[in-house]
Amino acid sequence: MTRRQQQGIHSMKTSMTRLAALLAALSLAPAWAQTAGGDHGQHSGHGSVSAPAPSTPAAVPEPAPAKPAAPATTPATTPADTGHDMAGMDHGDMQMQGGSAPADARDPHAYSGGYALGTGTYALGGTRSLHLADEHSFASVLVNRLERVHTSDSNATAYDAQAWFGRDADKLVLKAEGDVARGKLQEARTELLWGHAIASYWDAQLGLRHDSGTGPERSWLAFGVQGLAPYWFELDATAYVGQGGRTALRLGAEYELLLTQRLILQPRVELTAYGKDDEARHIGSGLSSGVAGLRLRYEINRQLAPYVGVERSAKFGRTADLVRAEGEPSSQTRWVAGVRFWF
Repeated sequence: MTRRQQQGIHSMKTSMTRLAALLAALSLAPAWAQTAGGDHGQHSGHGSVSAPAPSTPAAVPEPAPAKPAAPATTPATTPADTGHDMAGMDHGDMQMQGGSAPADARDPHAYSGGYALGTGTYALGGTRSLHLADEHSFASVLVNRLERVHTSDSNATAYDAQAWFGRDADKLVLKAEGDVARGKLQEARTELLWGHAIASYWDAQLGLRHDSGTGPERSWLAFGVQGLAPYWFELDATAYVGQGGRTALRLGAEYELLLTQRLILQPRVELTAYGKDDEARHIGSGLSSGVAGLRLRYEINRQLAPYVGVERSAKFGRTADLVRAEGEPSSQTRWVAGVRFWF
């Protein structure tokens, strides 16, 4: 064997030895990293320090002794289930909200220091002195229209008022509406009703109505509803039953359009129908009369507001025939000016 061949064989052996050492070092690197990671985990509060690479491969640590197997009754879980699946948790020892109060809980009736309402040292007589808002009775008067009416052939004064006394659920209601012309009451309607709240912003009303003015007087049994409909429409619908089989229906609606906080435009519509003729009062069966108008008021304050307006009134059907037979117009335009107030 020549010298060159011997040198080639020696170089090959040297390369094989280096390759074996490199493979051995790579196989020991994961174990060394786990050992180093465990050491750094114990000192995480002091910062991390890079350890210098060992000059010689570290010895492979011996495996930890195996843990005893879990009892057969304990279900096995996987790392993916831990912290995400609570179906297997035992809630028997957990203290949930509710249940009996603890033994040292504060007595809810002890805040008064032993004193009771209506009895004891600080009682004011034998009657209860504390009353809530819905236990008080209140009263109010609203004059919705007190106005002077001007038409092409006459002038008149008209009024429309409502008063009530009572509580939120039950109250006594008085309604009055009429016209006075040439110093004489021409037409008047007065109602005395009991109002009972049946829903938010709605009252059912039951009572009596009395008609007076020109012609014979009439009395009616009244039943209706009054309240605030969606979109802020004020509605008043009442049915009447009178003597001799007379029936009537009155529908009224109002809306307040705020042009400013003080300047308010109020449209108003009212329709009246009767079940049979009453020639003595110039009333015919069917749709009898209707009024539609606009009033613009300025609120000096919330309780006092002068206004001006215009409205169109008309008689229909048999009622229009009876009115024309008396020489009066069946429809007319009214210019109005008045005041609205309440207290």
